[in-house]
Amino acid sequence: MQITRQADYAVRAVLYLARCGPETPVATAEIAQAQKIPPTFLTKIVSQLSAAGILRTTRGAHGGVALARSAKDISLLEIVETIDGPVLLNTCVLDPASCPESLNCPVQQVWCQAQADLIVTLERTKLGQLVKTPAARLPLAVPVLH
Repeated sequence: MQITRQADYAVRAVLYLARCGPETPVATAEIAQAQKIPPTFLTKIVSQLSAAGILRTTRGAHGGVALARSAKDISLLEIVETIDGPVLLNTCVLDPASCPESLNCPVQQVWCQAQADLIVTLERTKLGQLVKTPAARLPLAVPVLH
């Protein structure tokens, strides 16, 4: 699974706003330039994130885009799913009957566990954590593979 470019842009834009402060409206042109996001892409992203209650927009001379809630309450999962829809590693995770081999497949449980782990990690990772971490490097508990 690969997160779309649009979801990556959304995460970068929301993180930028979180670093600017919760009450500071920022012009979309500033976000686009600072995060190297095409302005037309950003307009669509801001619209989706606003509809989801992640961002708020204000028109006028002192308008712009700001977080609608505290950064500590916004998860990476919420941003990604707003843009890309539900996280799904394989269709058999959602619907085992979609695969004719589901009853005999040794990999299906691996897909299910991997998806569950990914969802938990994205849900637990809040923007408030990322803002406090230089260069967005969080120490994540990652199992060591042998």
